[in-house]
Amino acid sequence: MYKRLSAIMFPLTTLLLIGALVWGYQENQEKNSILIKAENQYQRAFHDLSYHVERLHGELGNTLAVNSASSGMHRKGLVNVWRLTSEAQNEINQLPLTLLPFSQTEEFLSKISNFSYKAAIRDFTKKPLTDGELSNLKALYKSSGEISKDLQEVQNKVIQNRLRWMDVESALASEEEVKDNTIIDGFKTVDKRVSAYPELDYGPSVASIYNKRAVKKNGGSLVTAEEIRAKAAKFAGAGSGAEVNVKENGMGTEWASYTATVKSAKSALPITMDFTTRGGHLISYNDNREVGPAKVSMTNAVTKAEQFLNQKGYPNMTAVRSDRFDNLGNLTFITEQDGVLIYPEKITIRVGLDSGEVTGFQASDYVNEHDDKRVIPKPELTLAEVRKFLNPEFKELYDRLAWIENDDGQELLTYEFGGKINGSQYRIYLNASDGHEETVEEIRSSTGAQEQ
Repeated sequence: MYKRLSAIMFPLTTLLLIGALVWGYQENQEKNSILIKAENQYQRAFHDLSYHVERLHGELGNTLAVNSASSGMHRKGLVNVWRLTSEAQNEINQLPLTLLPFSQTEEFLSKISNFSYKAAIRDFTKKPLTDGELSNLKALYKSSGEISKDLQEVQNKVIQNRLRWMDVESALASEEEVKDNTIIDGFKTVDKRVSAYPELDYGPSVASIYNKRAVKKNGGSLVTAEEIRAKAAKFAGAGSGAEVNVKENGMGTEWASYTATVKSAKSALPITMDFTTRGGHLISYNDNREVGPAKVSMTNAVTKAEQFLNQKGYPNMTAVRSDRFDNLGNLTFITEQDGVLIYPEKITIRVGLDSGEVTGFQASDYVNEHDDKRVIPKPELTLAEVRKFLNPEFKELYDRLAWIENDDGQELLTYEFGGKINGSQYRIYLNASDGHEETVEEIRSSTGAQEQ
């Protein structure tokens, strides 16, 4: 009996063992194939990065070599600089550097990219490169040459010593301190060099991208948690028996704020609100109640939202967009001053269409941009004069004056035209002084979306 059982089990066990070995071998081969592919991608991205930074250095030199009045060559050179920095940024993102301090170099390339793009798209016949911008290009030419040299040194060591990027990824992923890795040390050297460069004046258009937002005019003095507790209870309309808890967020940092939670018999679920620490300005409001089936129209929702804003101390707000998502209405309001819509001062409101009550409120843009002393100039061109700058095929649906922030971070007066062309709906903002197109926005409609 045992002999018969052995005769059956031995071949079966042998087959299973062979199958396990074959499976393990195939798994190992697939793993090695994936690792080789990843290593090849890392090597390609690194060598391309070194090449494009070297090309960037050369292109900056070419741009500086031509006559200061050669606007055509300046434009071409700056376009190439923008393209090369974009390539370099893309290659950095493909390398396993997320745990490695390389942010200074990434920001440096980002600023070169934005500076060259902003300069290249303007009309050089009217606004040629300034002495300051040429000085910036000279500084960037020198800096990019140093960075290129450092990267080439790392590249030579990678080639000579056959270094692997997979080892870099493993070293960065491990919790142990990395004491010696040629590639890591080389990138740290590059980032340390970049951090020592003096900050250049790239102009307001580029600076506006990197400037941290802050409350402009209504900063006010620091408020206490007790003051926030009173503000939250009043805004929520809670009775004397309501429980209001206040939590401090990020105190001692530039993003400090208060979060207030209001629990009352009026609502089954708590209401949460965020306030600034200076002035105690409301940033957001969220009523977590469950919203029932829709019974209120979007038109009535806009009316109720306007009433809510007036009651809460936000007068002269105009709805410019309304979108419906199931049983919720999302509305966008902006300040209206002397017949001009102030787009930077934006508030978004969420309305429950079961009762028309406001369930959400976001006012960070309004808090950061509101200015009671803003002076709006008179338009230099008439509506009829500006309308001539529109595409003849543009089917105009409405027009109005709008105060916007353009791509250069400058606030200015425009004529806003809403209309259709090529089967799509757009907002076009034309400068009220010269008719120049400041910005164009395609309006992508969601369910029930309306332009006010």
